[in-house]
Amino acid sequence: MNKIEVIFEQTPPAVKIRANNAVTELPALWLRERTQDPLQLDSNTQQRLFDSHAIDPEILLLTVEPVVSNQAWLEFNDGHRALYDFSFLRDELDDDSAFPHVVGWNSQIDQASLRFEWPEMSDNEHFLAALGAYLKYGIIILRNVPTDSERILEVAQKFGYLKETNFGRYFEVYSKPNANDLAYTGFHLGPHTDNPYRDPVPGIQLLHCLINETSGGLSTLVDSVSVVSELAAKDPEGYQLLKNIPVKFRFIDKGTELVTNRPMINTDAQGRTLGVQYSPRLDGLPLLPVEQMKAFHRARKHLGELFCDPAYEIRFPLRAGELMLINNSRVLHGRTSFDQSQGRRHLQGCYLDLDGPRERYASTQFQLQKLEEPA
Repeated sequence: MNKIEVIFEQTPPAVKIRANNAVTELPALWLRERTQDPLQLDSNTQQRLFDSHAIDPEILLLTVEPVVSNQAWLEFNDGHRALYDFSFLRDELDDDSAFPHVVGWNSQIDQASLRFEWPEMSDNEHFLAALGAYLKYGIIILRNVPTDSERILEVAQKFGYLKETNFGRYFEVYSKPNANDLAYTGFHLGPHTDNPYRDPVPGIQLLHCLINETSGGLSTLVDSVSVVSELAAKDPEGYQLLKNIPVKFRFIDKGTELVTNRPMINTDAQGRTLGVQYSPRLDGLPLLPVEQMKAFHRARKHLGELFCDPAYEIRFPLRAGELMLINNSRVLHGRTSFDQSQGRRHLQGCYLDLDGPRERYASTQFQLQKLEEPA
């Protein structure tokens, strides 16, 4: 929405907007809720001091008294009268988010656009660029992160809020006997998302390489936004099944059992793909009528084939001092197998809540804008 023109009409009283060559009247109920009266809206928090849910749904606009091009006094039949400044409309109505748009990617992505230097994250401009890349692509890689133990927690706190799980505040990823997860072995790990059995699922995963003396164990990444788009185009029925029918995800460990049911494909209210919950080691085929079950499985099989298609996958060695920050629902990660006899391979991992980078992006952008304002 590029330009918004406010139109004040006094007889009968109405406030209208012209945008994208269309004129729309703003309902009295919508206007009444957005009062800017300092007795009804706290100036510091911008939170309402009244219960907007209690407004009469049949409320009427009685008078409109223009002051300047973007301001007018409005009076309603509940007795409320206030001065409205309609400069707020762009934020309310503009479809363009203040955050970077999601950009789907495949194996052709310029991997240099995903890589940033950890020492530069103390500079707001570099930090904003890294946050923007993460919000667009769902993945960034930080280089030159010191390899001392628990440094991952410092990085985590820079980007958001730590989410502790049964694995602890952070976890170690290296081969060990009697492993409770294949991640702690040298086996190949196919593309997957972590902890789909949790509610909520950890939003972001960090993986920090401390030591890598092996030639194998390449990290693999796949963007579900691009893959799901192809699935929807080629198998719309299967796409709908995976989007709407929940499957059971289950994790069992000594003293721990976690189970939840959720669809494999997650979309927003506009039908845009947010991500997936995908882990063939942990899910169970739902009990459905036979033909529907076959269709569901065919779609699940197709989705898995696309996730493993080299056209969508990037792979690279995660070297000592490098750290991946991954949107755990959007970007699937995996690992090629490696020979444990070649040497040590030690990573540390942790999880963040999903909203941290968005909060950091907004606050960092605000700080930079304040610096640009004239004194």
